[in-house]
Amino acid sequence: MNLTTKQKQYLKGLAHSLKPVVLLGANGLTEGVLAEIDNALAYHELIKVKVAAEDRELKNAIVDAITRETQSEKVQVIGHILVLYRQSEEKKIALPKAK
Repeated sequence: MNLTTKQKQYLKGLAHSLKPVVLLGANGLTEGVLAEIDNALAYHELIKVKVAAEDRELKNAIVDAITRETQSEKVQVIGHILVLYRQSEEKKIALPKAK
């Protein structure tokens, strides 16, 4: 599922007031962290993840790995905060129609 610009803007607005639900620590991206992100996406659909990597290339690699492993969409990355979206069975968030 590829999000349109309009859909991403809508999700950014919804994510603005959210707090990060998963914090990546010094151990980096482990199986446990991926499972926690997967559970949070299944429950909330739209989440924030704090990635504490100082190196930009490492942070981008972690973000790519998270989106690939959880089959989620990257909405935006600001600083160390990653916003992810994955539609659940209940479809809690109604996205604007793609043209």
